[in-house]
Amino acid sequence: MRVMVGIDDSDASFYALQWTLDHLVSGNSNVINATNESSEETGMVTVAHVQQPFQHFLYPAGPGGVAGFYPTSAVVESVRKAQAETSSALLSRALKMCKDKMIKAETLILEGDPKDMICQATEQMHVDLLVIGSRGLGKIKRAFLGSVSDYCAHHAHCPILIVKPPKGQQ
Repeated sequence: MRVMVGIDDSDASFYALQWTLDHLVSGNSNVINATNESSEETGMVTVAHVQQPFQHFLYPAGPGGVAGFYPTSAVVESVRKAQAETSSALLSRALKMCKDKMIKAETLILEGDPKDMICQATEQMHVDLLVIGSRGLGKIKRAFLGSVSDYCAHHAHCPILIVKPPKGQQ
């Protein structure tokens, strides 16, 4: 069974990863390896992170936005470097969590809209289960801001598990 966990910098996404490691791939409840003949083999989890592409459009400057500027290539490169460092730190934290549970994990960094990229990745990689954390947005905020978990629940081509944090952590 192939499981993908989507993470970002939120506590909810890391709670979802921890829940997955505790309930789906560790100890006696090793759902991922339910079909493997050897009980010594461990499951593999794919940890995916999607970073937003840097939009280098014309930015208004000056009083009334009369003048404008395009970011220089140094600014664009600086933003990309910062994004890479952030992604690396998030995935390092996720890999450490997997290593602590002795679970093999692979990482995946995608660029684009998280909703679309996660759904595309699950289809291309033939994922059997997608696990995503829930930030606990209310109906109004979800309607205006959108929800990655809500979108994936309706558009992913595989089963999806949305993990909500305990009441005190929302």
